[in-house]
Amino acid sequence: MDLRAELLPAPVPEARLREGASAVERIESLLRSGERAAADAAVTAFNEDTGHAYDAYRFLAHSGSRTVEEFAREAARPAHPRVPDTTRDELVEVVRRIRECGPDEDHYRLLFDTDATHPSASAPVFHPPAGLEEAPAGEIVDAALAHRPIVL
Repeated sequence: MDLRAELLPAPVPEARLREGASAVERIESLLRSGERAAADAAVTAFNEDTGHAYDAYRFLAHSGSRTVEEFAREAARPAHPRVPDTTRDELVEVVRRIRECGPDEDHYRLLFDTDATHPSASAPVFHPPAGLEEAPAGEIVDAALAHRPIVL
């Protein structure tokens, strides 16, 4: 299924990607060398520049699951890519794209987490609860959309 342009990941200019990757590597280096004050300042500046809220752990742990370029691409895109009026069929396609684990998986994961009512909608994609272990994308979406927050 084709998705509306609003649901597709924003392209990241190569220069922005290089700047972000350089900043990630610098922060990681500062953290590993124990320069905590400089690292904290660099993380704060990085978050102000990108609109994200990364903590030091994210800079140290990223290499276990993705490249520095993938981290930089995620940081260059909106932190909460909310798209109004996303349909169930579009969310099913988003889950399918998350499962592909392609270079834009992070965008689709954030999109699903932002557009579904469940507070961690994408969690069952990677760690399905009992009964959803081999569920098709539509059942994952239905479970996420069925969530109703507790009204206080």
